[in-house]
Amino acid sequence: DYTFLGGAQIDMYGNINSTMIGTDLQHPTVRFPGSGGANDLASLCWRTMMITVQDPRRFTSRLDFITSPGYLTGPGAREAAGLPPGTGPYKVITDLCVIGFDDDTKRMKVNSLHPGVDRRTVEERTGFELLWEADTPVTDPPTPEELRVLRAEVDPYRYIIGRG
Repeated sequence: DYTFLGGAQIDMYGNINSTMIGTDLQHPTVRFPGSGGANDLASLCWRTMMITVQDPRRFTSRLDFITSPGYLTGPGAREAAGLPPGTGPYKVITDLCVIGFDDDTKRMKVNSLHPGVDRRTVEERTGFELLWEADTPVTDPPTPEELRVLRAEVDPYRYIIGRG
């Protein structure tokens, strides 16, 4: 199964914060809606995909709160926490690139750059060091049929892709 999630913060292992900004749980700087079921999805789905804007405040080296687990602290951490083997983050899709996760380290690894985007821009808009494919390709543009399905069936009200 697949799921799509978003959040206020994400770290290099795909852990997501959609609960709060700040260090005091009782008095956060900002309070968000919380999990709303996202923790269950991130814990149990075979492939979790995240959609977010690439920004250093969102892509942070340390989350203020872990709402939904990614690979937690790295290889083996999900399984040690009792989560099913083979589950976890799959892709992070941003306005700049598509990111996967390295099989060995479980850290984010840039799979492709969107047309017109360079490596430096991605690095400047990320709050931690990303891993990179040896020859990072350009993201293939969507086909007309993929756009039709996205606009008509997946997101007809433009909640995800926007109205622009």
